[in-house]
Amino acid sequence: MKSKFRTLMMQRLALHAVLTPLAIIWLFPLWMMFVFSTMPDYGIFSPDIVLWPSTNFVENFNNLQADTNFLRAMFISITVAVIYTVLSVMLTSMAGWALARYRFAGRSMVIAIILGTITLPFAVVVIPQFIMVAREFKLANTWVALIVPPLFNSLGVLFMRQSFSMMPGELFDAARVEGIKEWRIFLHIALPLARPTMAALSIILFLASWNNYLWPLLINSRPGMMTAPVALGTLIGLTKVSWGGIMAGAVLLTAPILVVFVFLQRHFISGIAAGAIK
Repeated sequence: MKSKFRTLMMQRLALHAVLTPLAIIWLFPLWMMFVFSTMPDYGIFSPDIVLWPSTNFVENFNNLQADTNFLRAMFISITVAVIYTVLSVMLTSMAGWALARYRFAGRSMVIAIILGTITLPFAVVVIPQFIMVAREFKLANTWVALIVPPLFNSLGVLFMRQSFSMMPGELFDAARVEGIKEWRIFLHIALPLARPTMAALSIILFLASWNNYLWPLLINSRPGMMTAPVALGTLIGLTKVSWGGIMAGAVLLTAPILVVFVFLQRHFISGIAAGAIK
């Protein structure tokens, strides 16, 4: 018994000895981003090696707010990301349920097309999408243009389809025998069972919307509709770059994501495992 305990402790110590340096390497750029956010603009190019924060964070943030109205941009990013995540999870869940549990003509073709869309880079469809949304639908500089076009997520559909496919079909058949409607089976039985997968997908979709830069840059030309990443991009000028403001904004953009991931990492890991193993 003691030998097994010693072996387990040695394995844990060896694992921590390997993972701790890797964690430090991963966290070091984040720490330096915070350090640079507390330094003046020229501090990032200082020949001295600075590893500890300075006192210029508030000044950098005030300059950032004065140049970009960053708090409003943060509000727009948060609103867009939350609405996009909720709607996209609902849409991908319904599509995944239909592809996993219903048999219909052309089902294999639909799945193949969805798989094919994953291989297409966004640069291929961004120009036709921009022309359709901005010129045909006249939706430029609107909330709809920010939220609706990216809603259908192919990876999310396949992710949810895999989750629903792993559930026992006998459970849903028994519910049908009891006379429960299809929409109630989906809402009250399937979705609660898929909660870990939905949590993981929600984090992925929220991050995708939170970090989205190209589409908000193209579809919005008004300063009042800028998202936070686009607002940070405006600080890079031809003759001046506000490095202190950029780093302060990057810290503000990164901190909420780290907090969300720390609190939801259990659901994220279990959801990824549930979607990957059949």
